[in-house]
Amino acid sequence: MKKRIALLLTVAMIASLTACGKKAEEPANTEPAQTEEQGDAEPAEPAEPAGDEGTTDTEGKAKVAFLTQSLKNASQAFAWSQFQKLAPEYGFEVTLIDEDYDAQNGVSGIGTCIAQKYTAICMNPTDPSALIPAIMEAKEAGVIIGLYSSELPEGYATTEYRDFMCGTNDVLFGEIAAQQLMEAFPDGCNVVEVGGQSGHAAQINRHDGFFNTIDDSVKVLAAKDCDEWASDDAMAIMEDFIVQYGDDINAVYCHWDVGLTGCIEAMKAANMDLSKIYTIGVDGCAIGFDQVKEGTQTLCIGQSFTQMTIDAFDCITKIMNGETLETDVIWTEPQIVTKDTIDDYEYPEW
Repeated sequence: MKKRIALLLTVAMIASLTACGKKAEEPANTEPAQTEEQGDAEPAEPAEPAGDEGTTDTEGKAKVAFLTQSLKNASQAFAWSQFQKLAPEYGFEVTLIDEDYDAQNGVSGIGTCIAQKYTAICMNPTDPSALIPAIMEAKEAGVIIGLYSSELPEGYATTEYRDFMCGTNDVLFGEIAAQQLMEAFPDGCNVVEVGGQSGHAAQINRHDGFFNTIDDSVKVLAAKDCDEWASDDAMAIMEDFIVQYGDDINAVYCHWDVGLTGCIEAMKAANMDLSKIYTIGVDGCAIGFDQVKEGTQTLCIGQSFTQMTIDAFDCITKIMNGETLETDVIWTEPQIVTKDTIDDYEYPEW
């Protein structure tokens, strides 16, 4: 009898242990999730704001912003593509700040870069003067400031306000336009000027370089700037010039190739003989090259945004490494594109 009782106890113990073993093997997720009301779990640590880890992202890349007036401007859209293309070679993470022709967007963008501890900002802004306070704040916060394609206004173009400027000498572009025009018309000519976006550094410098170089043999019939770097604006201005001066116009100096397209369309609509009109555009984009090839644009003064981007990235890298720049202004070499020289240059990608 005792043996039978002992046997039954042994079987019961084994069954109990087996049941316990099965329960231990059950997956943890079968337990109900703990709710906020239960309050037994430790609160999660709050996420750190973006950029608080310093001047690099989680992959160790330096953060560089490209601030531009607008990607509607073909040259700036291409410049942004070069930033994206070349950034991996330098270990940079690049971000776009598109002002869309509104300087307040630039001020806001610079503020974000300061808060997120960016390494550098390269900028070609709509109105550089409007950004001066924000630029100074960024400089004081240790952000590297580079001007790209255009310079700060006179009086601010110093290392106190920016670390470097990589771009084209727009004054020189205006001088080249004037020199080429005077060589083409040794006995003098009448010219109209269609300027770029009014108040933009490139517009001011391309105008000044031209007007400070022409002599008395060149008569400027009229000069007017556009509200934006928009071909439609240039066309409307040219249409007015044609109404006022017609066949007295011997030459057209437009501050950018795409704007000159609008001028050419206006002259075609007025049945003007383009073979007898000396047309000048600046930038060196594919449209400018195409117009030189077809004979509607006499002179295209080009610039390399690829080289400009390389120069800017080189400057940022040197400053990051504690090196002193040999110069804080780096000019890219201008291209003098005519029907006789066009084959000497690589066809532009933009």
